[in-house]
Amino acid sequence: MSTPEVFSLANLMAMPMWLLMIALPKWKVTRFLIDFKIIPLLLSVIYAIYIITSMLSGPPMDFGSLESVMYLFTFENAVLAGWVHYLAFDLLVGMWMLDENKTLKIHPILMAPCLIGTFMLGPIGFMIFMIIRAIKKQKA
Repeated sequence: MSTPEVFSLANLMAMPMWLLMIALPKWKVTRFLIDFKIIPLLLSVIYAIYIITSMLSGPPMDFGSLESVMYLFTFENAVLAGWVHYLAFDLLVGMWMLDENKTLKIHPILMAPCLIGTFMLGPIGFMIFMIIRAIKKQKA
């Protein structure tokens, strides 16, 4: 499979999971996928393949400077690995937020921007959730 095909496959794996988490967070299929971290695990396999491939075929990984990281991202396998890394970890954060919300009981209308924000902008969605969570815990 080519790297563009794997990129598309990874996106196709993540997108339905986000839609389920936003629209149907309590549905038994969604909960199963969250509880067993199915999609992040599959993405982790893809990540492992492409990060190992990058380490074996590309330059040594140097994260010591912005210039070094920018150079690493000139290699297709490294960029794909980086993207899949984002997909997997953002999903894990979204899943954690939904797990936290089992006890917090934040209204779905407030959870949706948190999840969409995490899906689209990672840390910003997480930050919004943490603010709402702190307010909710303060009122309890």
